[in-house]
Amino acid sequence: MYAAVDLGSNSFRLSIGAHDGDAIRVHKSAREPIRLAAGLDAAGKLSEEAIQRAILCLRNFRSTLSAYPLEGLRVVGTSAMRQARNLGAFLPQCEQAIGHPIEIISGEEEGRLIYMGVAQSLGQPSERRLVVDIGGGSTELILGRGADIERVESFSVGSVKQSLSFFVGGRVDAPSFEAAILSARSHFEDGAPPYYPQFWKRAYGSSGTIRSIGEIIEKNNLGKGVTPTSLEALKKRFIAFGHVSKIDMPGLRPDRAGTVIGGLAILIGIFHELGISQIEPIEAGLRMGVLWDLHLRSTRRDRREQSVLDSLRKFHADEARATRVADAALAMFGQMKPAGDTLAKPLYWSAMLHEIGMAVSQTGYHKHGAYMIENADMPGFTTREQKLMSRLVLAQKGNLRKVEDQLPDPDFAKAVVALRLAILFMHSRIEPDFELLKLRMKNRIELELRREWVAEHPTVSYWFEKEQEQWDEVGIDFTVKTVA
Repeated sequence: MYAAVDLGSNSFRLSIGAHDGDAIRVHKSAREPIRLAAGLDAAGKLSEEAIQRAILCLRNFRSTLSAYPLEGLRVVGTSAMRQARNLGAFLPQCEQAIGHPIEIISGEEEGRLIYMGVAQSLGQPSERRLVVDIGGGSTELILGRGADIERVESFSVGSVKQSLSFFVGGRVDAPSFEAAILSARSHFEDGAPPYYPQFWKRAYGSSGTIRSIGEIIEKNNLGKGVTPTSLEALKKRFIAFGHVSKIDMPGLRPDRAGTVIGGLAILIGIFHELGISQIEPIEAGLRMGVLWDLHLRSTRRDRREQSVLDSLRKFHADEARATRVADAALAMFGQMKPAGDTLAKPLYWSAMLHEIGMAVSQTGYHKHGAYMIENADMPGFTTREQKLMSRLVLAQKGNLRKVEDQLPDPDFAKAVVALRLAILFMHSRIEPDFELLKLRMKNRIELELRREWVAEHPTVSYWFEKEQEQWDEVGIDFTVKTVA
């Protein structure tokens, strides 16, 4: 059984489900309208009121989650959390409230997870499709065929901001709608061509906003399906009410009216710019994608592995050298008996990617590689994971002062030791037998290796001397012992 928690810009949602045959069956769902995006002030900081609403909701979610035997749980933050300038101050409080790390995912990763949820729900492996998701703070367009994503983009326009910016004070009139639609079109016009109808067969709307719009249209007999005609009819009906507080229509909860009008303006803008004739609302999206991602990870089909290989090939790094370093680093990390396995995969992936910075320059390639890993679009990875890998790649050579703030974490320090030594052995052309090599780290680093290795590879003594100097600079003793 798996759980997905989506910390959206308008609502926080929770889904708990289990894999059943070819589907994931949802056993429990919960939703609370936190309106996080509405709590962002002009400086991009979340208000204390919004933060407290979020913390209270997460405590409630934690109570719900504790009643289920979970194999995996992911908590993902989206647009409003990406934008919040005071994220560092309140994120630890939120993580403490739910009792689990929160992953702030990029807009592109959000789009991939959305598409995964839609694709797994639809099946149809050969269908070419467009998926549109209008969230509270951003909108994702994803083009794909079957389970494969061909293109994904995140646009910084969402239903909450559009409603607050153009329907000021809740007033709904024709000029406000036209301004909101024109603004939405401006976000999509430059990026629209790859998503024109000739590149897909059917279009799906995965967000709660699009599902709400579809339900309102159906229950109020405004047309057959979500089409330009039915959207225009819904727009006119909203204008006739004149104010958000007066909107009373079957299929629309009163608390949703304020954001649906902004979402409608965005959807009309998308229809105009992309030339869409009809979109089908679908009950699948980000949370279902997260549930599927958890299931695939548990069955060893982790798409992060493919992302690492794709990056290796994209930047023309030597895969054989990368694999050799990664295998050696993981073996030595295990010898040092880390407290847990949290860093094992990030260490392996960092070792695989340690030379990608050479695509920029041979000089300082560890710095280039660190920057590339932290800022690249790497499917499956969270911002936090990429930052951790970036720090490991940065620490692969040179002075250790640049990561000195993280070395007090014993497992991080052990990962750095393992990576640096694995690279040292590769450069010295030593292929150590890890049954003969001994590596320990508690208060100091202790390395025991065969005397003949040193004799056969004279440069290794030089490298060990430099390594001892680097660790000494950060107050950690590194001793090397040779045995027969």
